[in-house]
Amino acid sequence: MPSPEAAATWLHDMLPAMEAALAPLVEVNSFTENPDGGRKVAAMLRALFTIPGLEARTIPSSRFADHLVFSSRGDASKPPIALVGHLDTVFPPGSFEGGYRRDDALRRGPGVLDMKGGLVVVAYALKALAETKGLDALPPLRLVIVADEEVGSPEGQKVIRETIADARSCLVFESGRAGDAIITRRKGTGTVKAIAHGKAAHAGNNHHEGKNAIWALAYFVDRVQKLTDYDRGVTVNVGKFTGGTSKNTVPDRAEALLDLRFCTRADADELLGSIRLAAEAAGIAVAGTRVDVEGGIARDPMERSDASVALMSAYAEAARLSGLGTGESPLLGGGSDASTSSAMGIASIDGLGPRGKGFHTQDEHIEVTSLVPKAQALARFLAGV
Repeated sequence: MPSPEAAATWLHDMLPAMEAALAPLVEVNSFTENPDGGRKVAAMLRALFTIPGLEARTIPSSRFADHLVFSSRGDASKPPIALVGHLDTVFPPGSFEGGYRRDDALRRGPGVLDMKGGLVVVAYALKALAETKGLDALPPLRLVIVADEEVGSPEGQKVIRETIADARSCLVFESGRAGDAIITRRKGTGTVKAIAHGKAAHAGNNHHEGKNAIWALAYFVDRVQKLTDYDRGVTVNVGKFTGGTSKNTVPDRAEALLDLRFCTRADADELLGSIRLAAEAAGIAVAGTRVDVEGGIARDPMERSDASVALMSAYAEAARLSGLGTGESPLLGGGSDASTSSAMGIASIDGLGPRGKGFHTQDEHIEVTSLVPKAQALARFLAGV
């Protein structure tokens, strides 16, 4: 087996090299809907992950940049381990410029934390293991880097499921939290569009003939907002409501967009059922109208399990030896690709990228001194499995 300490020692002086790999990734805009930029970043990542014992393949996309899959043959007597990340960011071209910037102990720039820094952590951990004794002595590795995580991985979820189906555990390298807290729970997410149909009429001459779609949708909204249950971690947010054409026309159509959050798949199924019932009730309450609902679950929740707690404990020991914190993160409201692996029944932990703050904002930054210990923690963990 590769020596955990040999790999950690190899990484000790690698901060300049890790920064040299990270800076050009941050310099290139890889907004999800900017596939040209994403392809440039993907090409850089293929070069970065040119590591002995690691094979690469590309999953083409017609909408996004290509998705990347890397795998090692490894020790076939051991179940595979999955490593997951993404190359896209939330910043459209022109919205957050300036590239990779040094600011004392911080490094700033679009995607430096979410999550190009995490990808560099993975690359250098694998380089360290390859240089010390080789990847073939490790469990087989399944590394997936998707190009559409920031919009819910509409393609990436399928790539992940197909690539890591045989994995025993999954480590995800999203933004590192304060104190290096390890993420074991994330809420699932859902999106629903409600469309109310009525009958238009002149509000002065024929008001009695109209069937007011806005009234029906307002009834629906009032009911679904009350489905929020903070004790269970269930929330419904009607974030957009549109309808009607003029004040003196009874509106024949109205729409609302709903954001859903939940902690378990059972809660998600119950919530969707209650939303459908609210739509039926609205159509009855406002005679002559109908409310249709579209959409559903976008990401399953990342649920804590005995297996994920055991995985967290094993990784935490490697983190402790690398000088990192070992606590557990509280429940998070946002989803990630860890939600996909968790829903597959694979023990999953998340938030293993470099420490930092400000993801999805122009204050995005990492603590540069966390790059090496994060890579050491991963190398120690993989070498000790």
